[in-house]
Amino acid sequence: MRPYGAAGCGGYRGIPHTADLRVEAWAPTREECLTQAVRGVCESFLDLAGAAGAHRREIVVQADREEDLLVGLLEEVVYWLDIEGEVPVDVELIPVDGGVRGVLRMADAGSLPVTGAAPKAVTLHGLALTRGPDGWTCSVTLDV
Repeated sequence: MRPYGAAGCGGYRGIPHTADLRVEAWAPTREECLTQAVRGVCESFLDLAGAAGAHRREIVVQADREEDLLVGLLEEVVYWLDIEGEVPVDVELIPVDGGVRGVLRMADAGSLPVTGAAPKAVTLHGLALTRGPDGWTCSVTLDV
């Protein structure tokens, strides 16, 4: 049985967590699951409704373990938010040997309505990215 939503659907949800941000995501493929995690993190602190990417950033994230791939991708999100004040409003990921290659369509975070505290770092507490019989699920905690 699929833990969240109908089979073949992806999504995410925020989980209340004291002084942190916790996101769980799910999707049929690893790349879609990672995309849902990024969306869940970004929508936890900004209203992305109607947001359009002003420009794109190409990234490559490689890791030896699936969980480290999730950490690396979310560290990209935190990095661009911290350094350039940008947030991805659309994410396209494709698998490559040892990781993913992606395009992030970025918007100015300062131009979007704030709905919560911005993430500062990805933690390893309760970290998971796993494949099951109905697709992929992940969970991650971020410091805010």
